[in-house]
Amino acid sequence: MTEVSIVSPSGEAAGTVELPDAIFAAKVNIPLIHQVVVAQQAAARQGTHATRTRGMVRGGGKKPYRQKGTGRARQGSVRAPQYTGGGTVHGPVPRSYTQRTPKKMKAAALNGALSDRLASGRVQVVSTFVEGDVPKTKDAMAVLSRLTEGAWRRVLVIAQHDDEVTWKSLRNVPAVQVLAESQLNTYDVLASDHVVFTEAALSSFLNRRGADQ
Repeated sequence: MTEVSIVSPSGEAAGTVELPDAIFAAKVNIPLIHQVVVAQQAAARQGTHATRTRGMVRGGGKKPYRQKGTGRARQGSVRAPQYTGGGTVHGPVPRSYTQRTPKKMKAAALNGALSDRLASGRVQVVSTFVEGDVPKTKDAMAVLSRLTEGAWRRVLVIAQHDDEVTWKSLRNVPAVQVLAESQLNTYDVLASDHVVFTEAALSSFLNRRGADQ
């Protein structure tokens, strides 16, 4: 177990929380992480690309010139692929790019990504970002600045889905991405310099992973 301090909005210690080694001290399997991230990005592709074949292009119902006697190669339509404005040969068609990724692979990749961030001291836990029930972006950003010492370009914040104060306080900050604990994934962890959990979101995440395993 790795013990991490819980930071209050004022910057003071508000207790500690233990992070299980099974999730936060797992082996970092780079090929596995790469495979899962590629599959995640592939699944995000729409796959709606398409081109028109010669049967879909308008016009070209008449032969451009007679079959014989011109000295030229015979042609049946000006919408054939070799003509400008003709149909496309072997063009892209709508398809799904989804790759099959077993649940255990996703979990192992996420564990590796979180373990890498924790080993670098870039996983933090806060009791809450704002005191009270009113969203305050300035206060929430002050908490993030203290946690990361201002050395960050992108921060991933994990908050509960119904934590409206946190979501509204940080949703318009370009360098901050807010996710629910059920949406935590390998790509977003690797794409962020720091991962910051709220205490409630971390508890829900650990309970969820305990139920899944």
